[in-house]
Amino acid sequence: MRNTIFFLVSLAVALVIYFGLRAFGIDYLFVAGYVIVQYVVLATAWNILGGYTGYVNFGSAAFFAVGAYSSVTLITIATHIEDWFSESVAAALNTVFPLPIPVLVVIAGIVGGLIGYGMGYLTLRLRGAFFAIATLALAVVLATLVVNWEFVGGSSGAYVIAPAEMIFFKSYKEYLFALMLLMAVGSLVVARAIERSKLGYGFAAIRDDELAAEASGVPTLNLKLVATTLSGAMMAMAGAPFPYFIGFIQPSSAFGLEYAVNSIAMPMIGGTLSWMGPLVGAVLLGTLQQLANVTISSAVNLLIVGLLLIVFVIIAPNGIVGLVQDRLRARRTK
Repeated sequence: MRNTIFFLVSLAVALVIYFGLRAFGIDYLFVAGYVIVQYVVLATAWNILGGYTGYVNFGSAAFFAVGAYSSVTLITIATHIEDWFSESVAAALNTVFPLPIPVLVVIAGIVGGLIGYGMGYLTLRLRGAFFAIATLALAVVLATLVVNWEFVGGSSGAYVIAPAEMIFFKSYKEYLFALMLLMAVGSLVVARAIERSKLGYGFAAIRDDELAAEASGVPTLNLKLVATTLSGAMMAMAGAPFPYFIGFIQPSSAFGLEYAVNSIAMPMIGGTLSWMGPLVGAVLLGTLQQLANVTISSAVNLLIVGLLLIVFVIIAPNGIVGLVQDRLRARRTK
């Protein structure tokens, strides 16, 4: 019941944010808001494996790109239906294609989840730095594959044309923001439900002492596979609308360093032990980066992340949420 209430409250907050931005009538607010909310999903997804389970994943950008290129693949298929099939078959397929973005998001989640499961099955017997290096290798392998895959544009990239008008929304950017906002609500609900469940306790046991947890009968390998699958699926879902948002996608944008760095830094700055930490970190860092884009340059975004990460590692190793919780406990004990 508590999760239901949390979902309804989160949905109400999301509606207030959406209609509040819409009242301003400034399209750029939806562009900036989309990026921030996208990072909420990515940071929350990373935290399921990196924060709850304690396995640092350097391949966040790879899963994000998997979602983006899953959409590009289906879009490319839709544009070549009449070239590949007979007229009658093409007419039947055109009733389905092009697929709406929510369907692309679901498909991307399935693909990302399968890749996450495969990655977990192959690498989760590794621990610590060895696992982190393996996830980085996965990103390099997938990036190399996409660069040489001409079907999705290869190294030259591919254009994706979004519809000019929507029925309810004033612009397509507004529609994408609303969709990503719903995805953020869903990711927070999932993260909070995991945190307060037996699954979350199992993840915490692995994070605190995996050998002791395994000796106590905790099915550590199975739980880690669940974590990699969920995390990979959610990251890929965050990347699915990206081709429509940016209009032109190429490997350097989909596998961008900012996605790998931000998805790690945001939970660490906000706090990795709670669903609230990635949310706080993503909103804080995402807002600062968008302000820097407008006032200074997007080139300073990673500098902002690095500086804040250094500061918070020194003054708040458990993140903002952990710092607040520690001070509240100190007040109660006085």
